[in-house]
Amino acid sequence: MLGKLIDLSVKFIRKFLPDPFVFAIILTVLAAVAAIAFTGQSPLEVVENWGGGVWSLLAFSMQMALVLVCGSALADAPLVKKGLRKMAAFPKTPAAAITTVTLVSSIACWINWGFGLIVGAIFAKEIARAVKGVDYRLLIASAYSGFVVWHSGLSASIPLAMATEGASLVEVSRGTITSAIPISQTIFATYNLIIAFAIIIALTVVNTLMHPSPDKTFSVDPALLGEEEDLQERELCGAIGEKECKLEWKLTPSEKLNNSMVLSGITALLGLGYLFIKIVINGGSLDLNNVIMLFMFLGIVLHKTPIKYVKAVNKAASSAAGILLQFPFYAGIMGIMTSSSAEGISLAGQISEACVAISNEKTFPMLSFLSAGIVNVFVPSGGGQWAVQAPIMLPAGVQLGVDPSVTGMAIAYGDAWTNLIQPFWALPALAIAKLNAKDIMGYCLIDLFVVALIVVLGFLFLV
Repeated sequence: MLGKLIDLSVKFIRKFLPDPFVFAIILTVLAAVAAIAFTGQSPLEVVENWGGGVWSLLAFSMQMALVLVCGSALADAPLVKKGLRKMAAFPKTPAAAITTVTLVSSIACWINWGFGLIVGAIFAKEIARAVKGVDYRLLIASAYSGFVVWHSGLSASIPLAMATEGASLVEVSRGTITSAIPISQTIFATYNLIIAFAIIIALTVVNTLMHPSPDKTFSVDPALLGEEEDLQERELCGAIGEKECKLEWKLTPSEKLNNSMVLSGITALLGLGYLFIKIVINGGSLDLNNVIMLFMFLGIVLHKTPIKYVKAVNKAASSAAGILLQFPFYAGIMGIMTSSSAEGISLAGQISEACVAISNEKTFPMLSFLSAGIVNVFVPSGGGQWAVQAPIMLPAGVQLGVDPSVTGMAIAYGDAWTNLIQPFWALPALAIAKLNAKDIMGYCLIDLFVVALIVVLGFLFLV
């Protein structure tokens, strides 16, 4: 039964899911039509809202490009590659490979989503090199599936926003939250830890069970995942001879600077020293910018010389193409979803209010989760979703007797849930794996229903 369901899901996604860029265009059209139909905005207003939003994610787009490039460059360092290959040697069977990748990715994403998203994909790629007969598509899907727990973990943007004192918290909650809510009531709340643990265990079991039989397995030739050679350097050294090549760069002052371990050491000392002061001494958080800095300066020191790090970054940079192209379109969709008509009606607000209209105290968290999942397909940003839904859902929850911390976590889970079928967040992992969204989303669709069942039951019976 499970095998037939998986085959149906995989075939459906591969047949109907277009390229992520085309998917973004389709979502743009759907959001525009819906905004005209349900909010009373004119076509001209919708176009203006779309254009006004296109560049609203520029900073975030750069962050995502950098976390991908710097994370990939770090993984390309000889010491890191050696460590990953040792870890990848532990699982001996395809089933064990899927289990290991799901657990590593999920735990890493719970600790920090940027770290987990990149490390999970890179680790999965190394396991594909080491374990014969493992399905490569399912392996990458398993690595990405762990991302669904990030909004219940230490880097979750919505719980951290609720834990940050300030006027913006009072404003976004329409006065229902007057003081910061500590993470002991959100991230470390008993019900949240139980739900997160159940999701990780369920994903591990389901992903492992989804591994196809040998005759249906999509294996990848390990040679295709091997290291690319620097052809330019080979051609140069081949023309003048290896001995002469080494002698030439040793005698060239510019090459001495390019290959200076001292310069790399000074640079890394500055960056890592800053992180030590900010996080360890001053008690700062490991946010996305700090993760990028950690990746970057560890990469510099582990590649030993500036020129080796430059080459690693150059090799990784092409993987960021999908992010650079598609994120502006998703920002435009956010502009359509969040902009209000003259009557103050927004499309995202309409979805949230529809949820409120059919809720009671018991069902409100569950329906908040489901509505957030729908909004997330069009607004795949935790901060953006919080700004749109919090002013509607938090006051409504208080009126029904639901604690704001629970409402916030319900929105957070919804924001993470439909990422399983939203190519927006999968782009970095797909770029590392050199796969298309339709290669993994069939498996992620099964995970989508599993996660929904766990979260719905959790909010119904644990809160």
